[in-house]
Amino acid sequence: MQPSGYARGVAVGLDATFAALADPTRRAILARLASGEASVSELAEPFAITQPAISKHLKVLERAGLISRDRDAQRRPSRLEAKPLAEASQWLENYRQFWEASFSRLDGLLGELQSTTKKRKRSARKKR
Repeated sequence: MQPSGYARGVAVGLDATFAALADPTRRAILARLASGEASVSELAEPFAITQPAISKHLKVLERAGLISRDRDAQRRPSRLEAKPLAEASQWLENYRQFWEASFSRLDGLLGELQSTTKKRKRSARKKR
């Protein structure tokens, strides 16, 4: 069941993006690819896991559209694809705006309460 105004295609892409980003190893791989393309062996280097395990992580990232892989002779370099990250960022931006507006209203309310409290204290002093 999808809420009205929520595009199914966007939801599928976001689901895949956030599922891929849920794993710290995959986030680290993306961070490494942000500095340029790399082979499976280069990506596996800093991790205490096997190259086949890295390949599985790369498949998840590729299915989510977060990376693309080419064939260069026997080397298969991976590179970062930014579009899904931009879509996730835009989706999160809507919520950031919501929370900023909520905090702004809360700040206003707290300001009113502080002002009222100060007025009551001044009034109480004058009555003494």
